[in-house]
Amino acid sequence: MHLVRFLLIALMLTATLAAPARAATLLRDPDIEHALKQLARPVLKAAGLGATRLDILMVDDRTLNAFVADQNHIFIHSGLLTKMKSAAMLQAVIAHEAAHITNGHLARRPVNLRNARTAAGIGAVLAAAAAVASGQSQVAGAAAIGAANTAQRLFFAHTRSEENAADQSGMRYLAGAGIDPQGMVEVMDIFRGQELLSESRQDPYARTHPLSRDRYRVVQRLAAGYADAKREERNSEYWFQRAKGKLTAFQLSPKWTLNRVGESGYADIKAMREAVAWHRRADTGRAVAAIDRAIAARPDDPFYHELKGQILIESRRFDAAVGAYANAARLAPKNALILGAYGRSLLAAGQTRAAVKHLEASYARDGRDPRVLRDLAQAYAQLGQTGQASLVTAERYAMTGRLSDAGIHAKRASDLLPRGSTGWRRAQDVLAAAERAARDKN
Repeated sequence: MHLVRFLLIALMLTATLAAPARAATLLRDPDIEHALKQLARPVLKAAGLGATRLDILMVDDRTLNAFVADQNHIFIHSGLLTKMKSAAMLQAVIAHEAAHITNGHLARRPVNLRNARTAAGIGAVLAAAAAVASGQSQVAGAAAIGAANTAQRLFFAHTRSEENAADQSGMRYLAGAGIDPQGMVEVMDIFRGQELLSESRQDPYARTHPLSRDRYRVVQRLAAGYADAKREERNSEYWFQRAKGKLTAFQLSPKWTLNRVGESGYADIKAMREAVAWHRRADTGRAVAAIDRAIAARPDDPFYHELKGQILIESRRFDAAVGAYANAARLAPKNALILGAYGRSLLAAGQTRAAVKHLEASYARDGRDPRVLRDLAQAYAQLGQTGQASLVTAERYAMTGRLSDAGIHAKRASDLLPRGSTGWRRAQDVLAAAERAARDKN
């Protein structure tokens, strides 16, 4: 699992904060993101968001939280996924966050994130995510994304009326999707009583999603009202177990994983988790044998081929990794994370021109993976395309919040690329963001 540690910036105002904001990171893994998409699909369809490009992304944070940053992203903390006991519980979280979008609860936030698909715009969204994860979003979040009112108590906090409305809409979406609404009650059971704790001891979810006894009772009544709604038989539990199983295999100790590999009840997930555990123990032979068992069970599953590629490339078996990633890309030719990983393996194997082709395709489909920009910069530099190398380096720094460094490389790219070209205009976008950040800082 490429647990991409991409810095999401926690901008710190040391004069006003007792402790610095803790940085957050995203976990970019094609298998887990695919599983989350499968779980979210029926919920988003019921919410009227099925035709939109709304991505479920995971934040690497052991605390419990989920939130929306704009209309294109729902963020879920890894700690929340590991805490969930069923697919219905995770789908209830997704339904609730989708309701904040459909009910227009983002409109009151004093920030414009309409350009969240640009490098600088992505950096702004991720800076906001870091502020939420830090628990200091009352200052850091507003500063990071240029909010007009930096005194806002919790930039991502919802009002009680918004929470009640999201509960009602979320329950309706679950019922419409044929998902057990009791999952939402079970999620709330986790956070009951947190309103009695001091804010520093509360989970971020409790801080940003205020839970009262009255709200809990209303949710119970709503769940009872939908108890007789028709249930749809899907493979949601499989995808839930797969996402949770892979996440815990990478985040918890290999010994813990090997003692529990079969708890999902699915043979291929068991083999996948064994592969991760043996890989983390640097036993490549056992790791490859285990992932081959998963592939034998699901030969057309691109994500098991992708994991085999990761095991091989991280074991410095570059040529073999190229073959595994090629299989994954053949099976999922439009998956940006797989295309990026394939390009990375080609670059490691010395096939620079072929690497550029796949890395550029990856970036065109999903511009939120700094690894792709890092690899593209290296490949462009090897081919003597210094202007392009400076441009993607600038965008990588902008995406990760290092706007001062981004400005330096964007200026260099602007000087090297033809004036008015697409690349030159992208460099100008980064330069403008860097200049705004410098003005705000001063």
